[in-house]
Amino acid sequence: MNQNLFASFTVPVVLGIPIITLIIMFPIIFFPTPTRLINNRVVSIQQWLTKLMSKQLMGTHNSKGQTWSLMIISLILFIASTNLLGMLPHSFTPTTQLSMNLGMAIPLWAGTVIMGFRNKTKASLAHFLPQGTPTFLIPMLVIIETISLLIQPVALAVRLTANITAGHLLMHLIGMATLALTNTSLLTALITFVILTLLTILEFAVALIQAWTAYLLVSLYLHDNT
Repeated sequence: MNQNLFASFTVPVVLGIPIITLIIMFPIIFFPTPTRLINNRVVSIQQWLTKLMSKQLMGTHNSKGQTWSLMIISLILFIASTNLLGMLPHSFTPTTQLSMNLGMAIPLWAGTVIMGFRNKTKASLAHFLPQGTPTFLIPMLVIIETISLLIQPVALAVRLTANITAGHLLMHLIGMATLALTNTSLLTALITFVILTLLTILEFAVALIQAWTAYLLVSLYLHDNT
């Protein structure tokens, strides 16, 4: 077993060329574009789930917010599929890279903010200065609200990165402990292996929950600006 805890978070390189782009594009294989008049069962189930998700998730938004349906559904499917693929042994999880998560979060956040300033200029500006604020607190509140607005995409990216990275590190540590204990105490190693199995099941759930959390945050940004 590789003793370097952070080796699994290093971007894979082949012949000196990073293959992160190929890894990011790999989940597309699992969501093929229908090319037949009558689809097979897998494509039919995927289309049914996508329509169901779109109806349930975007039903609370107005007409302007619902134009983001394709973007948000694609975000959920991408994060969920990459997180699940990252659970495979000797695989690489792109969502453990803060740079990639920021690359997803900043454009989505910026798009919602720009839409808010374009369609609801007065309401968007009003968030910077709540009604009834004392005069001497106005400069401080404007600075605080501006910082809180700018930190939103960072919070989204850091939350996703931290949760996925922490889970993978914990699984790695418990796996190393299980392997080391097999030479000293089989009973303790068995107990540790059971804990590792339960943690693995939990990590599969976390992989899906993080996709849902990302949707909730982007949906909240969109709801506040449409």
